[in-house]
Amino acid sequence: MTKFVKSNEAVVMGALYAGCDLYFGYPITPASEIAHGAAKWFPMLGRTFVQAECETASVNMMFGAAGAGKLCMTATSGPGFSLMQEGISYLAGAELPAVIVDVNRAGPGLGNVYPEQSDYTPAVKGGGHGNYQTFTLAPASAQEMLDLTMKAFEKSAKWRTPAIVFADGLQGQMMESVRLPEREMERPDFGEWAAQGEPRTRANLVKSIYLDAAQQEEFNRHLQEKYERMEGDAMAETYLADDAELLIVAFGISSRIARTTAEELRKGGVKAGVFRPVTLNPFPRGALAAAAKGRRVMAVELDAGQFADDVRLNLAKAGLGAEAAGVAMVNRMGGQVVTVDDAVKAARTILGK
Repeated sequence: MTKFVKSNEAVVMGALYAGCDLYFGYPITPASEIAHGAAKWFPMLGRTFVQAECETASVNMMFGAAGAGKLCMTATSGPGFSLMQEGISYLAGAELPAVIVDVNRAGPGLGNVYPEQSDYTPAVKGGGHGNYQTFTLAPASAQEMLDLTMKAFEKSAKWRTPAIVFADGLQGQMMESVRLPEREMERPDFGEWAAQGEPRTRANLVKSIYLDAAQQEEFNRHLQEKYERMEGDAMAETYLADDAELLIVAFGISSRIARTTAEELRKGGVKAGVFRPVTLNPFPRGALAAAAKGRRVMAVELDAGQFADDVRLNLAKAGLGAEAAGVAMVNRMGGQVVTVDDAVKAARTILGK
Protein backbone atom coordinates (compact mmCIF):
# COMPACT_ATOMS: atom_id res chain seq x y z
CA MET A 1 0.00 0.00 0.00
CA THR A 2 1.22 3.50 -0.85
CA LYS A 3 0.18 6.67 0.98
CA PHE A 4 0.90 10.36 0.35
CA VAL A 5 1.95 11.73 3.74
CA LYS A 6 4.06 14.33 5.48
CA SER A 7 7.48 12.95 6.39
CA ASN A 8 6.88 13.53 10.10
CA GLU A 9 3.80 11.31 9.86
CA ALA A 10 5.89 8.66 8.12
CA VAL A 11 8.04 8.51 11.26
CA VAL A 12 5.00 7.50 13.31
CA MET A 13 4.09 4.83 10.76
CA GLY A 14 7.60 3.45 10.91
CA ALA A 15 7.50 3.34 14.71
CA LEU A 16 4.22 1.45 14.70
CA TYR A 17 5.48 -1.09 12.16
CA ALA A 18 8.60 -1.49 14.33
CA GLY A 19 6.35 -2.51 17.23
CA CYS A 20 6.85 0.61 19.34
CA ASP A 21 4.85 0.30 22.57
CA LEU A 22 5.05 3.81 23.97
CA TYR A 23 5.53 7.35 22.69
CA PHE A 24 6.57 10.02 25.18
CA GLY A 25 6.59 13.48 23.72
CA TYR A 26 6.35 17.22 23.92
CA PRO A 27 5.49 18.98 20.64
CA ILE A 28 7.97 21.41 19.11
CA THR A 29 8.08 22.91 15.62
CA PRO A 30 9.08 21.55 13.09
CA ALA A 31 8.61 18.09 14.67
CA SER A 32 5.11 18.56 16.10
CA GLU A 33 3.32 16.36 13.57
CA ILE A 34 5.17 13.35 15.00
CA ALA A 35 3.59 13.92 18.41
CA HIS A 36 0.23 14.73 16.81
CA GLY A 37 0.30 11.55 14.73
CA ALA A 38 1.37 9.42 17.68
CA ALA A 39 -1.42 10.90 19.83
CA LYS A 40 -3.92 9.83 17.18
CA TRP A 41 -2.63 6.47 15.98
CA PHE A 42 -0.94 4.91 19.02
CA PRO A 43 -4.16 4.63 21.11
CA MET A 44 -6.09 3.43 18.05
CA LEU A 45 -3.72 0.46 17.82
CA GLY A 46 -3.59 -0.33 21.53
CA ARG A 47 -0.28 1.46 22.09
CA THR A 48 0.37 4.22 24.62
CA PHE A 49 0.87 7.93 23.97
CA VAL A 50 1.93 10.17 26.87
CA GLN A 51 1.98 13.97 26.57
CA ALA A 52 4.94 14.80 28.79
CA GLU A 53 5.29 18.15 30.55
CA CYS A 54 8.65 18.82 28.90
CA GLU A 55 11.46 17.21 26.92
CA THR A 56 13.39 16.33 30.08
CA ALA A 57 10.40 14.36 31.33
CA SER A 58 9.99 12.65 27.96
CA VAL A 59 13.48 11.19 27.85
CA ASN A 60 13.39 10.09 31.49
CA MET A 61 10.04 8.39 30.95
CA MET A 62 11.77 6.48 28.16
CA PHE A 63 14.42 5.31 30.63
CA GLY A 64 11.74 3.71 32.79
CA ALA A 65 9.90 2.14 29.86
CA ALA A 66 13.08 0.85 28.20
CA GLY A 67 14.31 -0.55 31.52
CA ALA A 68 11.08 -2.55 31.68
CA GLY A 69 11.77 -3.99 28.21
CA LYS A 70 9.34 -1.83 26.24
CA LEU A 71 10.01 -0.36 22.79
CA CYS A 72 9.71 3.40 23.16
CA MET A 73 10.48 6.64 21.37
CA THR A 74 10.25 10.41 21.41
CA ALA A 75 10.75 13.21 18.88
CA THR A 76 11.93 16.77 19.21
CA SER A 77 13.94 19.58 17.64
CA GLY A 78 17.06 21.58 18.61
CA PRO A 79 16.14 23.18 21.97
CA GLY A 80 14.32 20.03 23.12
CA PHE A 81 17.17 17.84 21.94
CA SER A 82 19.52 19.89 24.11
CA LEU A 83 17.31 19.25 27.14
CA MET A 84 17.39 15.50 26.46
CA GLN A 85 21.17 15.10 26.51
CA GLU A 86 21.44 14.02 30.16
CA GLY A 87 18.68 11.45 29.70
CA ILE A 88 20.27 10.07 26.53
CA SER A 89 23.52 9.67 28.47
CA TYR A 90 21.65 7.72 31.16
CA LEU A 91 20.05 5.49 28.52
CA ALA A 92 23.46 4.78 26.99
CA GLY A 93 25.03 4.23 30.41
CA ALA A 94 22.38 1.66 31.34
CA GLU A 95 22.59 0.11 27.84
CA LEU A 96 18.92 0.70 27.12
CA PRO A 97 17.39 0.78 23.63
CA ALA A 98 15.30 3.84 22.77
CA VAL A 99 14.68 5.92 19.65
CA ILE A 100 14.93 9.72 19.51
CA VAL A 101 13.94 11.60 16.35
CA ASP A 102 15.56 15.04 15.97
CA VAL A 103 13.94 17.19 13.29
CA ASN A 104 16.69 19.81 13.29
CA ARG A 105 15.91 23.52 13.17
CA ALA A 106 18.16 26.58 13.08
CA GLY A 107 19.94 27.68 16.24
CA PRO A 108 21.56 28.33 18.61
CA GLY A 109 19.03 29.04 21.35
CA LEU A 110 15.47 29.31 20.09
CA GLY A 111 16.77 30.23 16.63
CA ASN A 112 13.90 29.71 14.19
CA VAL A 113 11.83 26.86 12.81
CA TYR A 114 13.59 26.57 9.45
CA PRO A 115 15.88 23.67 8.44
CA GLU A 116 19.44 23.24 9.60
CA GLN A 117 21.83 20.34 10.32
CA SER A 118 23.66 22.04 13.17
CA ASP A 119 22.71 19.45 15.80
CA TYR A 120 25.30 17.25 14.07
CA THR A 121 27.79 17.10 16.93
CA PRO A 122 25.42 16.08 19.77
CA ALA A 123 23.49 13.73 17.46
CA VAL A 124 26.58 11.96 16.17
CA LYS A 125 29.25 12.30 18.86
CA GLY A 126 27.15 11.82 21.99
CA GLY A 127 26.01 15.09 23.49
CA GLY A 128 26.08 14.14 27.16
CA HIS A 129 28.91 13.35 29.52
CA GLY A 130 30.93 10.16 29.38
CA ASN A 131 32.25 8.11 26.50
CA TYR A 132 28.99 6.85 25.05
CA GLN A 133 27.82 6.67 21.44
CA THR A 134 24.45 6.44 19.74
CA PHE A 135 23.46 4.74 16.49
CA THR A 136 22.61 7.69 14.23
CA LEU A 137 20.74 7.45 10.92
CA ALA A 138 20.14 10.27 8.42
CA PRO A 139 17.06 9.82 6.19
CA ALA A 140 16.81 11.71 2.89
CA SER A 141 13.15 11.17 1.94
CA ALA A 142 9.72 10.54 3.41
CA GLN A 143 10.16 6.86 2.58
CA GLU A 144 13.37 6.78 4.58
CA MET A 145 11.76 8.64 7.46
CA LEU A 146 9.61 5.51 7.73
CA ASP A 147 12.24 2.91 6.84
CA LEU A 148 15.07 4.34 8.92
CA THR A 149 12.82 4.81 11.93
CA MET A 150 12.21 1.07 11.75
CA LYS A 151 15.95 0.53 11.28
CA ALA A 152 16.61 2.71 14.34
CA PHE A 153 14.47 0.40 16.49
CA GLU A 154 16.26 -2.63 15.07
CA LYS A 155 19.77 -1.28 15.69
CA SER A 156 18.91 0.21 19.06
CA ALA A 157 17.70 -3.18 20.24
CA LYS A 158 20.65 -5.02 18.70
CA TRP A 159 23.31 -2.79 20.26
CA ARG A 160 21.40 -1.74 23.39
CA THR A 161 22.14 1.92 22.85
CA PRO A 162 19.92 4.90 22.00
CA ALA A 163 19.35 5.43 18.28
CA ILE A 164 18.94 8.87 16.73
CA VAL A 165 16.96 9.56 13.55
CA PHE A 166 18.57 12.82 12.42
CA ALA A 167 16.38 14.82 10.04
CA ASP A 168 15.70 18.53 9.48
CA GLY A 169 12.80 20.92 9.22
CA LEU A 170 12.59 20.73 5.44
CA GLN A 171 12.40 16.94 5.48
CA GLY A 172 9.89 16.85 8.31
CA GLN A 173 7.45 19.19 6.57
CA MET A 174 7.63 17.91 2.99
CA MET A 175 5.07 15.45 1.62
CA GLU A 176 5.89 12.44 -0.55
CA SER A 177 4.48 9.03 -1.35
CA VAL A 178 5.61 6.23 0.95
CA ARG A 179 5.20 2.49 0.57
CA LEU A 180 4.03 0.81 3.76
CA PRO A 181 5.68 -2.43 4.91
CA GLU A 182 3.78 -5.67 4.49
CA ARG A 183 4.08 -6.62 8.14
CA GLU A 184 5.40 -5.49 11.51
CA MET A 185 8.95 -6.25 12.55
CA GLU A 186 9.58 -9.20 14.82
CA ARG A 187 9.67 -8.02 18.42
CA PRO A 188 12.96 -8.55 20.29
CA ASP A 189 13.08 -10.42 23.60
CA PHE A 190 14.63 -8.26 26.32
CA GLY A 191 14.13 -10.80 29.11
CA GLU A 192 17.88 -11.36 29.48
CA TRP A 193 18.47 -7.90 30.96
CA ALA A 194 15.18 -5.98 31.43
CA ALA A 195 13.30 -5.63 34.73
CA GLN A 196 9.90 -6.83 33.55
CA GLY A 197 8.27 -7.74 36.87
CA GLU A 198 8.15 -11.49 36.29
CA PRO A 199 10.08 -14.43 37.77
CA ARG A 200 12.57 -14.85 34.93
CA THR A 201 13.70 -11.20 35.15
CA ARG A 202 13.64 -10.87 38.95
CA ALA A 203 17.44 -10.80 39.23
CA ASN A 204 17.94 -8.22 36.45
CA LEU A 205 19.22 -4.81 37.52
CA VAL A 206 19.16 -1.73 35.30
CA LYS A 207 21.79 0.82 36.32
CA SER A 208 24.48 3.18 35.07
CA ILE A 209 26.43 3.67 38.29
CA TYR A 210 29.73 2.02 39.23
CA LEU A 211 31.15 3.50 42.43
CA ASP A 212 34.35 1.48 42.04
CA ALA A 213 36.67 3.27 39.58
CA ALA A 214 38.11 0.04 38.22
CA GLN A 215 34.63 -1.32 37.53
CA GLN A 216 33.66 1.93 35.82
CA GLU A 217 36.71 1.69 33.58
CA GLU A 218 35.95 -1.96 32.79
CA PHE A 219 32.39 -1.00 31.84
CA ASN A 220 33.66 1.81 29.62
CA ARG A 221 36.01 -0.60 27.86
CA HIS A 222 33.04 -2.91 27.31
CA LEU A 223 31.14 -0.03 25.70
CA GLN A 224 34.04 0.93 23.42
CA GLU A 225 34.42 -2.67 22.26
CA LYS A 226 30.68 -2.73 21.51
CA TYR A 227 30.95 0.49 19.51
CA GLU A 228 33.82 -0.99 17.50
CA ARG A 229 31.63 -3.96 16.58
CA MET A 230 28.83 -1.53 15.73
CA GLU A 231 30.99 -0.19 12.88
CA GLY A 232 30.08 -3.30 10.90
CA ASP A 233 26.55 -1.89 10.54
CA ALA A 234 27.63 1.36 8.86
CA MET A 235 25.57 2.22 5.77
CA ALA A 236 26.27 4.42 2.75
CA GLU A 237 25.30 4.90 -0.88
CA THR A 238 26.97 6.42 -3.93
CA TYR A 239 25.58 8.09 -7.06
CA LEU A 240 27.51 8.61 -10.31
CA ALA A 241 30.72 8.15 -8.33
CA ASP A 242 32.57 5.48 -10.33
CA ASP A 243 34.33 7.86 -12.72
CA ALA A 244 34.00 11.10 -10.76
CA GLU A 245 36.76 13.69 -10.56
CA LEU A 246 34.82 15.49 -7.83
CA LEU A 247 33.08 13.61 -5.03
CA ILE A 248 30.28 15.56 -3.35
CA VAL A 249 29.69 14.29 0.19
CA ALA A 250 26.39 15.09 1.88
CA PHE A 251 23.70 13.57 4.08
CA GLY A 252 19.98 14.01 4.58
CA ILE A 253 18.27 16.74 2.59
CA SER A 254 21.67 18.05 1.45
CA SER A 255 22.32 14.75 -0.33
CA ARG A 256 19.33 15.40 -2.59
CA ILE A 257 20.79 18.79 -3.49
CA ALA A 258 24.12 17.03 -4.08
CA ARG A 259 22.58 14.53 -6.51
CA THR A 260 21.04 17.27 -8.66
CA THR A 261 24.31 19.20 -8.47
CA ALA A 262 26.22 16.19 -9.81
CA GLU A 263 23.73 15.84 -12.67
CA GLU A 264 24.04 19.54 -13.58
CA LEU A 265 27.84 19.42 -13.44
CA ARG A 266 27.91 16.42 -15.77
CA LYS A 267 25.75 18.31 -18.27
CA GLY A 268 28.54 20.89 -18.31
CA GLY A 269 31.32 18.34 -18.76
CA VAL A 270 32.39 17.97 -15.13
CA LYS A 271 32.42 14.40 -13.86
CA ALA A 272 30.86 14.65 -10.41
CA GLY A 273 29.47 11.99 -8.13
CA VAL A 274 27.91 11.77 -4.69
CA PHE A 275 28.77 9.88 -1.52
CA ARG A 276 26.02 9.79 1.06
CA PRO A 277 26.49 8.36 4.56
CA VAL A 278 23.19 6.83 5.63
CA THR A 279 24.57 6.21 9.11
CA LEU A 280 26.40 9.17 10.60
CA ASN A 281 27.46 6.97 13.50
CA PRO A 282 28.92 4.50 12.84
CA PHE A 283 30.41 6.57 10.03
CA PRO A 284 31.02 4.51 6.85
CA ARG A 285 34.75 5.32 6.80
CA GLY A 286 35.87 2.47 4.59
CA ALA A 287 33.24 3.18 1.95
CA LEU A 288 34.08 6.90 2.00
CA ALA A 289 37.79 6.17 1.57
CA ALA A 290 37.12 3.86 -1.37
CA ALA A 291 34.94 6.48 -3.08
CA ALA A 292 37.22 9.47 -2.33
CA LYS A 293 40.67 8.04 -3.07
CA GLY A 294 42.50 10.21 -5.62
CA ARG A 295 39.58 12.65 -5.97
CA ARG A 296 38.70 16.16 -4.90
CA VAL A 297 36.04 16.18 -2.19
CA MET A 298 33.37 18.79 -1.47
CA ALA A 299 30.95 18.64 1.46
CA VAL A 300 27.47 20.16 1.19
CA GLU A 301 25.79 20.91 4.51
CA LEU A 302 23.42 23.13 6.47
CA ASP A 303 25.73 23.93 9.39
CA ALA A 304 29.02 25.67 10.17
CA GLY A 305 31.22 22.78 9.03
CA GLN A 306 30.76 20.04 11.63
CA PHE A 307 30.08 17.48 8.93
CA ALA A 308 32.99 18.58 6.73
CA ASP A 309 35.28 18.24 9.74
CA ASP A 310 34.00 14.69 10.24
CA VAL A 311 34.66 13.90 6.57
CA ARG A 312 38.24 15.17 6.96
CA LEU A 313 38.71 13.18 10.17
CA ASN A 314 37.47 9.92 8.65
CA LEU A 315 39.54 10.34 5.49
CA ALA A 316 42.63 11.02 7.61
CA LYS A 317 41.93 7.97 9.79
CA ALA A 318 41.60 5.92 6.60
CA GLY A 319 45.09 7.02 5.55
CA LEU A 320 43.99 9.53 2.90
CA GLY A 321 45.73 12.61 4.27
CA ALA A 322 45.91 14.46 0.95
CA GLU A 323 42.22 13.97 0.24
CA ALA A 324 41.37 15.02 3.82
CA ALA A 325 43.41 18.21 3.55
CA GLY A 326 41.68 19.14 0.30
CA VAL A 327 38.08 18.77 1.50
CA ALA A 328 36.13 21.91 0.52
CA MET A 329 32.72 22.96 1.77
CA VAL A 330 29.63 24.80 0.56
CA ASN A 331 27.15 25.55 3.31
CA ARG A 332 24.28 27.72 4.52
CA MET A 333 22.99 28.40 8.03
CA GLY A 334 20.11 30.10 9.81
CA GLY A 335 17.44 28.18 7.93
CA GLN A 336 18.82 29.00 4.48
CA VAL A 337 19.31 26.07 2.10
CA VAL A 338 22.20 25.50 -0.30
CA THR A 339 20.89 25.80 -3.85
CA VAL A 340 22.04 23.72 -6.79
CA ASP A 341 23.44 26.90 -8.35
CA ASP A 342 25.46 27.56 -5.16
CA ALA A 343 26.89 24.07 -5.22
CA VAL A 344 27.65 24.06 -8.97
CA LYS A 345 29.48 27.38 -8.69
CA ALA A 346 31.51 26.15 -5.71
CA ALA A 347 32.39 22.92 -7.49
CA ARG A 348 33.63 24.73 -10.60
CA THR A 349 35.72 27.06 -8.43
CA ILE A 350 37.29 24.11 -6.62
CA LEU A 351 38.21 22.43 -9.89
CA GLY A 352 39.38 25.67 -11.53
CA LYS A 353 36.66 25.44 -14.15
